[in-house]
Amino acid sequence: MSEKTTPAAGAPAASAPRSGAPARRPGPGGGGPFGGAGMPAEKSMNFVPSAKRLLARLAPERLPLIAVIVLAIASVGLTVAGPRLLGEGTNLIFAGVISSQLPAGVTQQQVVDQLRAQGDDGRADLIAGLTLTPGAGIDFAALGQLALVILGLYLLAGLLALAQGYLLNGVVQRTVYRLREDVEAKIHRLPLSYVDGMQRGELLSRVTNDIDNVSQSLQQTLSQIVTSLLSVVGILIAMLVTSPLLSLIALVTIPLTLVVTTVIAKRSQKHFVAQWQRTGALNARIEEDFSGHALVKVFGRQRESEREFAEKNEAVFQASFRAQFISGIIMPSMMFIGNLVYVAIAVVGGLQVAAGSLTIGAVQAFVQYSRQFTQPLSQLGSMANLLQSGVASAERVFELLDAEDQSPDAVPAQSPDARSGHLAFERVSFSYTPDRPLIRDVSFEAQPGQTVAIVGPTGAGKTTLVNLLMRFYDLDSGRITLDGVDIAAMTRADLRSRTGMVLQDTWLFAGTIRDNIAYGRPGASEEEILEAARATFVDRFVHSLPDGYDTVLDDEASNVSAGEKQLLTIARAFLAKPAILILDEATSSVDTRTEVLVQHAMNALRADRTSFVIAHRLSTIRDADLILVMRDGGIVEQGTHDELVAAGGVYADLYDAQFAAAADE
Repeated sequence: MSEKTTPAAGAPAASAPRSGAPARRPGPGGGGPFGGAGMPAEKSMNFVPSAKRLLARLAPERLPLIAVIVLAIASVGLTVAGPRLLGEGTNLIFAGVISSQLPAGVTQQQVVDQLRAQGDDGRADLIAGLTLTPGAGIDFAALGQLALVILGLYLLAGLLALAQGYLLNGVVQRTVYRLREDVEAKIHRLPLSYVDGMQRGELLSRVTNDIDNVSQSLQQTLSQIVTSLLSVVGILIAMLVTSPLLSLIALVTIPLTLVVTTVIAKRSQKHFVAQWQRTGALNARIEEDFSGHALVKVFGRQRESEREFAEKNEAVFQASFRAQFISGIIMPSMMFIGNLVYVAIAVVGGLQVAAGSLTIGAVQAFVQYSRQFTQPLSQLGSMANLLQSGVASAERVFELLDAEDQSPDAVPAQSPDARSGHLAFERVSFSYTPDRPLIRDVSFEAQPGQTVAIVGPTGAGKTTLVNLLMRFYDLDSGRITLDGVDIAAMTRADLRSRTGMVLQDTWLFAGTIRDNIAYGRPGASEEEILEAARATFVDRFVHSLPDGYDTVLDDEASNVSAGEKQLLTIARAFLAKPAILILDEATSSVDTRTEVLVQHAMNALRADRTSFVIAHRLSTIRDADLILVMRDGGIVEQGTHDELVAAGGVYADLYDAQFAAAADE
């Protein structure tokens, strides 16, 4: 069968009713969990609601955020005060230079009156706008005190900004930490049909790349947004106080900035969405190629693999280039607008100084304010690409979080009093898709301690039958009872704690051999682990390894053979001591001698335990108490081996077909 179930044996696994699959459903014969390879349907980005939802996740950090805003206000306020004080310093120097050119012993007003009498009104207006004592020169004492005040002011502003950054970093990292927790919890609540309908690389991209991008975007934009917005407000107030006329010129920047940013952002947003969607597709391609690297080489498909990679890589490049290039236009546009405003302020400010309505220090301060005013606006514009990229990734994560959960456990849940393993299927029907029925009106009963074998051609629904027993999928009709209790009335954790499973595809994690066996029952003693290992003949090959049970398996468990991997998963299931044991082609990867040893171990350990065996090699299930023969989703025959062979039906044909070739040889 191509159908698969979850990897862990004897351990709880995420269950899966059929609701919530994102794109495609598996059909008969190919519909077990992780069997699909369809991409989720693409959705257009809805920027504003997604951005609001992302910011709403900061709600638990209200107090730190308030502290961040207070610190930002104080820091920006001190920074805004700097140009004004620098302007005062310029006025002190300028007034000192002018006063040194005037005769001592006269008043400032006398100098002004004398200049007006001489017809030099321009110079008279300039001196009248200053505060000076003729002949006094530069007041270096006052200038030094002012320099110390400015130095202290900028130092304090820097310390406040540092504290603000520290707090905001904690806010962002805790928010992303909770987001990762929510995604992790969601993965365990998702139906396996959702995972089955999405490429593994695409799912991994959402869980890793997209969350990392959200973290980076929040980290880089939140602080800048808060500081830039407060800077705009603070600088605007300072400019209005300094010169209302020049402020009107500077205010032209705001509508121009908003128009340019909005136009460019709308054009770049769709490319950011495409960038992350195509990145997910590229990751899926890479994951498939890496996991099947040996097969790619065996069948000589390197060129095709490289071509498909190049196509998807090119798609990512094109989307990324367009997104970054278009959004990158924002910053130069802002700088151009700022320079135009700077020129206008310099010209008008110079005329006002000449007219005596403004001091040269005030104009200098205003020029600084104008540069500072356009700088946060430019920063806000340049952050548009980061913000759009982050929100695009956030929407992909939210799409995962919004997927429909598996059906909830019954409340109150029931639990069988006994663990005898009495199992009954009563008129069970199921389909992965409504228009393609798979399991139809199946009924049978397995008594405690019996071994039930399920045989049939590929696509008959053998593994699907086991999936229904494990509640990886919910039934369309009928019911399944375990020790007299409907499994739909039990919690999934309770049901699976009574079940051990060994799959055709082995699953081992990076850790020691001891840890992999102990995964079947946390808290098992060392002696229980060794007993399970000896019973399944793991002990025979472990002693040949350099570190014995402390041998560390890598991610692919490539340091043990395929047969040894299977024995480890069997030992794990045996350690779980389940009431029901499910073996899905469990001996398909072991050699003939090991298979005989495993069969002996199974015979000893199946006592008082109901066992389901899915097998293609009929020689392995001749001693089964009940053999179910499936075809097209239904049970066409059932009985013992001898009864079915004597009946001369489907089972007899399968049996003869398998052993005819061996007899001919």
